[in-house]
Amino acid sequence: MDFYNFYIGKEFQAYEFLGAHVWEKGVTFRTFAPAANRVSVIGEFNGWTETPMNRIYDGNFWECDIPGVTSGQMYKYRIYKNDGSFIDHADPYAFYSELRPGTASVTWTSKDYRFHDKEWQKNGKDRKNKPVNIYEMHFGSWKCPEEGSGERWYTYREMAGLIIPYLKKNGYNYIEVMPLCEYPCDESWGYQGTGYFSPTSRYGKPEDLKYFIDQCHKNEIGVILDFVPVHFAVNDYALANYDGTALYEYPNIAVGRNEWGSCNFMHSRGEVCSFLQSCALYWLQEFHFDGLRMDAVGNLIYWQGDSNRGENLSALKFLKTMNQGLKERLPDVMLFAEDSTPYQGVTKAVSEGGLGFDYKWDLGWMNDTLSYFQSSPEQRKEQYHKLTFSMMYFYNEKYLLPLSHDEVVHGKATIAQKMNGGYDGKFPQARAFYMYMYAHPGLKLNFMGNELAQLKEWSEVGDLDWMLLDFPIHEKFHRFMKELNHCYLEHPALYRHDFENKGFQWIDCHQEEKCVYVFERRSEEETILALFNFSDQTQEYQIRLEEEYDLLMASDMEVYGGNRKYTKKDKILPAGENALKLSPFSAVFYEKKANQE
Repeated sequence: MDFYNFYIGKEFQAYEFLGAHVWEKGVTFRTFAPAANRVSVIGEFNGWTETPMNRIYDGNFWECDIPGVTSGQMYKYRIYKNDGSFIDHADPYAFYSELRPGTASVTWTSKDYRFHDKEWQKNGKDRKNKPVNIYEMHFGSWKCPEEGSGERWYTYREMAGLIIPYLKKNGYNYIEVMPLCEYPCDESWGYQGTGYFSPTSRYGKPEDLKYFIDQCHKNEIGVILDFVPVHFAVNDYALANYDGTALYEYPNIAVGRNEWGSCNFMHSRGEVCSFLQSCALYWLQEFHFDGLRMDAVGNLIYWQGDSNRGENLSALKFLKTMNQGLKERLPDVMLFAEDSTPYQGVTKAVSEGGLGFDYKWDLGWMNDTLSYFQSSPEQRKEQYHKLTFSMMYFYNEKYLLPLSHDEVVHGKATIAQKMNGGYDGKFPQARAFYMYMYAHPGLKLNFMGNELAQLKEWSEVGDLDWMLLDFPIHEKFHRFMKELNHCYLEHPALYRHDFENKGFQWIDCHQEEKCVYVFERRSEEETILALFNFSDQTQEYQIRLEEEYDLLMASDMEVYGGNRKYTKKDKILPAGENALKLSPFSAVFYEKKANQE
């Protein structure tokens, strides 16, 4: 580790020096605790008695070697303050942790694991101008073992055999997992971390997580990790007041605590920045994650996420240094910003004055679109341009369209349940809504359960409502989502030029009274014409085209739960007025191949 870079916030591999490092005859323990009066290691290898650590380097670091310690043994640091009191802390750089409610760190090495994803690393990581369809999941509640099995969760290894076939069958080529760093409270879903370098022991060992990612890559599925560089858990055994002072957090509670009741990282300290960016590189390099979705970026851009309080210049500097450093070391890494602020340049390179992210979540699109579909058909006439507004700013950044876990919890209702009207009317609207989403430029992300038209809000307790597939209306919706996903993956017009003007063209966005929208998606191979009727009435729409378009997909097909029979004759003929009948709450795609005469 470069100590100078560590202090100025430019170190990316602090984990190679700090933490508990297993060697052939024992373990070397090192921790950073500048304000500590003294520090000892306690663990199951010394009967939880104290083995003193020695000050090293400039006196801010502590170290000791303990022979005979092996991988898999619990330990903590006993950190004494100047008044003689002490607290036993988990290791901030621990590579594994005791299963909650235990709070000890665990010595660990998984260096013996050998990845088998060379082909993916060589050919699969470049996603430029390719489809990205992300399935967001919470590891512990996608599916759970049967009652009576004695297990609450499937392990990382077990999950590989369960979810990978599901993803491939249903047309998802990326998976985003909610935070997997160690955390104490199941209800926090991992967003209140205590072990930033430690894969949660809920689902197995570090090498088991490596196996899971390895298997995803062998099946051409990328893996994105939800990463939380903004805040951490308040638990006194972890990072909070680590050396008896506010080492990782702000000492001033006005900026030291946030809306989630957790501690904000103090990004004005270089040591904190080095900790976080070393953590980011650790997950990417050691576990082969393909990207990071960074949580609550708006709270890094502005103080407490409030633009009225001004920009947080130290946090902005941290973001630029981290993103640029990660790109220099891993050029193909995908960096996603969850950011709802109007801050400009989030997806511009740092060298061009931006923050260095690859993609930004389009939360404006998400809010406007869901609000539109929650409104009544009569109100949609007045709110018509909520669905056209996104394309007025879309090319300012590179966007991902998210329907994440945040939209299906805390009384917000699930995506299907959000659709206006009664039970039967929600399904045709949801199908039309999703076709609009997949035709709209931008990467796609759906939270688990959305594809089932789940009507009960998600909870981390228990698994998804898989029994819904026993009901024909849900089974048909599931089939619809599967075929829509594959349609997206297989048709370049829907993704090739997402971030270029030539990939999208409005045909008609002034049918306010009919609630009809028409646009084209284009690539060198094909053009897809997308028509939408979001009213509750059958609408006749006149269109004249110069070439023939064939039916590709329609949301009101009988096989999806609609009531309309389509045949091979359903096409748009050239050089004539085509009077198309659009069913209530429906969407339809027509396709023209580039070589079509």
